[in-house]
Amino acid sequence: MAIPLFNLAPDLTVSRLCLGTMTFGEQNSLPQSFRLLDKALDSGINFFDSAEMYPVPQRAETQGRSEEYFGRWIRDRNIPRDRVVFATKVSILRLTRFVYRSVSGPSGQMTWIRGGPKSLSATNITQAIDSSLLRAGTDYIDLYQIHWPDRYVPMFGETEYDPSRQFCSVSIEEQLDALGRAVVAGKVRYVGLSNETPYGVMKFLQIAESCPDYPRIVSVQNSYNFLCRNFDSGMAECCNHERVSLLAYSPLAMGLLSGKYLAPDKGPADARLNLFKGRYSEGESRYDLLNAFIGKATKAYLEIAKSYGIHPVSLAIGFVLRHPIVASVVFGATKIWQLQEVINSCEVKLSPETIADINKVHSRFPNPCP
Repeated sequence: MAIPLFNLAPDLTVSRLCLGTMTFGEQNSLPQSFRLLDKALDSGINFFDSAEMYPVPQRAETQGRSEEYFGRWIRDRNIPRDRVVFATKVSILRLTRFVYRSVSGPSGQMTWIRGGPKSLSATNITQAIDSSLLRAGTDYIDLYQIHWPDRYVPMFGETEYDPSRQFCSVSIEEQLDALGRAVVAGKVRYVGLSNETPYGVMKFLQIAESCPDYPRIVSVQNSYNFLCRNFDSGMAECCNHERVSLLAYSPLAMGLLSGKYLAPDKGPADARLNLFKGRYSEGESRYDLLNAFIGKATKAYLEIAKSYGIHPVSLAIGFVLRHPIVASVVFGATKIWQLQEVINSCEVKLSPETIADINKVHSRFPNPCP
């Protein structure tokens, strides 16, 4: 079975499945990570996503291992660099309720990353790029992404914008200038955003047009799944008209849509929401099955999978893949059989009747996990 491909940029072709590496170095050891990468590449996946702060939950002892493991795999397997697409991200602390904290929860100030980066200054971006290149042992990054905005934005379960929470942030001009210098230096090929809003996408595009040295964003990596279809509001219109592709992360809503957490035993002990209980606050609050709305919605989608005889993973990922603006689905797997389930989803074609039933559930339970 061939994994479909997508032209993300004129000379950047990516597989429509992208293996996320944020478990590498925490849930997955180096040998386990190598086996997952081997299986992915052998199956036709050429697109791999990381971030300087990975793995998660983040801590000083493991920071950067995900990039490091990926780079070691390329070298140990003698894989031609142009055979794989390497994407990674610059991370900063997120200002939430006027307190800086990391995106993965209150597990520290990430002081081990440049002393706790509080902005996307040119210095921070440049140092982050150089450090990622060093850890991965590569000369260039194919797609470099801003992990989340350097400004107040409601995200990870927050839905309402509060103007009083805005703070002084680094200008988009400075961010694009630093990214543009990295492109000119050959360190980065293309740039993208992540966890962005319509305002952010349009401002980055508008400002890039004002200066030929500023790179134009080619993608935005936002959450998209049955339980979070917020992208289809303002973001979809922006991206469609401006030719910015969606890299859809969390297609299984952190595993909820696989059905494993609804098992009598509440899922395997090594499943992320069980293994890191109490250490992954954004994930636990966003994807909380104790929330009746989320629980009922999840069960309804699992019932659709059962009624049509489709594996829940295939239903969830097949739905995301059919979106006309989605370039690739960014997913995680800690085991080979999980990876195979995702790969199998490429064979599934959802009928109009299936889509209609999915949309009926969405109408009853709209976006319970924004």
